[in-house]
Amino acid sequence: MQRTARAATGYPPGAEVYSNVGTFRFWFVGQRWEWSDEVARMHGYEPGSVQPTTELMLSHKHPDDRAHVQDILDRALHSGGSFSSRHRFVDTAGTVHDAIVVADRMTDESGAVVGNAGYYIDLTDTFAETRQEILDETLPDLFESRAVIEQAKGVLMAIYRVSAEQAFGVLRWRSQETNTKLRVLAKQLVDEVRTLPPPSENVQSEFDHLLLTVHQRVSADSGT
Repeated sequence: MQRTARAATGYPPGAEVYSNVGTFRFWFVGQRWEWSDEVARMHGYEPGSVQPTTELMLSHKHPDDRAHVQDILDRALHSGGSFSSRHRFVDTAGTVHDAIVVADRMTDESGAVVGNAGYYIDLTDTFAETRQEILDETLPDLFESRAVIEQAKGVLMAIYRVSAEQAFGVLRWRSQETNTKLRVLAKQLVDEVRTLPPPSENVQSEFDHLLLTVHQRVSADSGT
């Protein structure tokens, strides 16, 4: 499958994408969208011929999937979080496309969340092995930066006994205070935590007991 160079900087990691993978950016303020040439073509437009808007984007969603996509967008606007969705959209010729859309937080230089940036992965008319190849090539880099931030949050939550939201606030504060990119700061923190002295024998013993007995306190309606 032919690859094309990434159209613009500032998207999630990965300098090259497949020709049926396009990138987008969405700014929360003003709900401003930017589509790569690939995403425009997926929807049936020549690159640069249309200014994407929330209304235009939703109008192309399959009628049965539109409410689902609207809910995801509303949650992203409310929480500033990352998201992913498997849904269908319809191009200008009436062709239905099966797609995965996945996005991570987009931050400014201070670490403040200003929107989402991510990929459209068009799975239409691709074989199962090709679909997996696309996912294997594209998604790991996209989520790598998010994973290390989640690890750093987990460290802060355990050490300071704070919530996930509060832990992210601490990371963001240090990022802004030191003018260090959030992902870089989180990775360095996770790397250096391993250099700390081990917990006391009493703490480790208590945790051992917790780990080996926690299943006994899982309620029956918690799922499997």
